[in-house]
Amino acid sequence: MGERKGIPMALGLLAMILFFIASSSSHLVRASDDADDAIFYESFDEDFDGRWIVSDKEDYNGVWKHAKSDGHDDYGLLVSEQARKYAIVKELAESVSLKDGTVVLQFETRLQNGLECGGAYIKYLRPQESGWKPKEFDNESPYSIMFGPDKCGATNKVHFIFKHKNPKSGEYVEHHLKYPPSVPSDKLTHVYTAILKPDNELQILIDGEEKKKANFLSSEDFEPPLIPSKTIPDPDDKKPEDWDERAKIPDPSAVKPDDWDEDAPMEILDEEAEKPEGWLDDEPEEIDDPEATKPEDWDDEEDGEWEAPKIENPKCEAAPGCGEWKRPTKRNPAYKGKWSAPYIDNPSYKGIWKPREIPNPEYFELAKPDFEPIAAIGIEIWTMQDGILFDNVLIANDDKVAESYRETTWKPKFTVEKDKLKAEEEAATGSDGISGFQKKVFDLLYKIADIPFLSEHKSKIFDLIEKAEKQPNLTIGILVAVVVVFVSIFFRLIFGGKKPVSSEIIFPTLIQSISFMELLFLMIAFKSRNQASSCAGKGGEETRTHRSFQ
Repeated sequence: MGERKGIPMALGLLAMILFFIASSSSHLVRASDDADDAIFYESFDEDFDGRWIVSDKEDYNGVWKHAKSDGHDDYGLLVSEQARKYAIVKELAESVSLKDGTVVLQFETRLQNGLECGGAYIKYLRPQESGWKPKEFDNESPYSIMFGPDKCGATNKVHFIFKHKNPKSGEYVEHHLKYPPSVPSDKLTHVYTAILKPDNELQILIDGEEKKKANFLSSEDFEPPLIPSKTIPDPDDKKPEDWDERAKIPDPSAVKPDDWDEDAPMEILDEEAEKPEGWLDDEPEEIDDPEATKPEDWDDEEDGEWEAPKIENPKCEAAPGCGEWKRPTKRNPAYKGKWSAPYIDNPSYKGIWKPREIPNPEYFELAKPDFEPIAAIGIEIWTMQDGILFDNVLIANDDKVAESYRETTWKPKFTVEKDKLKAEEEAATGSDGISGFQKKVFDLLYKIADIPFLSEHKSKIFDLIEKAEKQPNLTIGILVAVVVVFVSIFFRLIFGGKKPVSSEIIFPTLIQSISFMELLFLMIAFKSRNQASSCAGKGGEETRTHRSFQ
């Protein structure tokens, strides 16, 4: 009887185990299950050879490798050499239309050795009928969309560029996203997502977080705007010869005054000055050093006649001065400089000339972009760094599918890398007390630089941030200085001002602030280290020799 009661319990337990196994399995293979919902997905789990086509163009001699991401068993497509051009392409089984419904473009990159100068973006190519061949893939191959990180010098952005055919002229025009987000500055795996929606909205995500939202038809979001202006300046219009653009002119009736002496000097001798009492006229300002002696190895024939080095005359220290007294100069009250006629309003002034506006022959209207289809995925880059790893390239028609891939393919790797980085930072903090804090500071500064109304100053802010990354003692100074400038610009925009905020004014002030804060930070750090050394000495030695403050 007891055995019979045990059978249902065992079956129930077995059912629960099978249920949990099934649940766990479905979670583990979530990305592969969603592969059925993806238009295209490349995991690079298998070697790319035979599936992706490497360009045979002579300039593109960079070697692609099928390699593991550092610290993982996950494979990707690796840029293996520095200072090379790379080009590789994958043809899609069917072209993907961008005109109907939502389209999501997503991929991962990891800048394992950082990125000082180079690209890590993907080009979504038009059909080959547009004039390209896989084996001849290069920077001239026509694409519909270019998306991804690019960094070099003042350039630090996640590109989104689309090419659109003007229906009037038949020419393809590149339209660049304005104020794109910056490239993450670390060496972790990041996932980049572009969501193209049927209502003309574009969303750019980095690691699943929205960094930019734009509208394809808005002139505020793309440069040049997709829809051209209705009018353009007439190229044939010419400025009339008698058109006067001078707002002010010298007064033609003005006459130089008779008493205006253009030859009078700016300064004259001060006739009222008197030689100070006690001035030593006969004493030189410098004398031979009486304690100096001629070196024993001095050879007058080879080295010349030896002369004692000079020192300041000690007698002059107590006196108001030594040597020949000379009368000082003062500003000449009669000095007026070269005469010029005063300026008056120009009676012939007509304003700054502009050509007349005429209808734009290339103007057109449309309700939504007429995107060209995507027929292939290509990576065509030039980079000074190696170690760039591409992985998990996805095209889908649902942002939920892209989110699922991020959760199952990117997030586990990113979590491991982030935890490892945190442990390394904590270990480094134990030795210098600042590394972890600096990383947070730099992340904050990059976010500040991405604020749209700072776009005019963005490149210079990036230069300062990169300087701070290379010189850790500048971290505090740069943070405070950038925040001060940010607040200044903000109040200037809110309360107004007669002049625009100029980088010529901002950045000298910023540098001065950084220098002051750098000195303050060093003093604080030095004091902290001295205190730490003093505390450590209580358990053993009573005295310790501290490092000199440099």
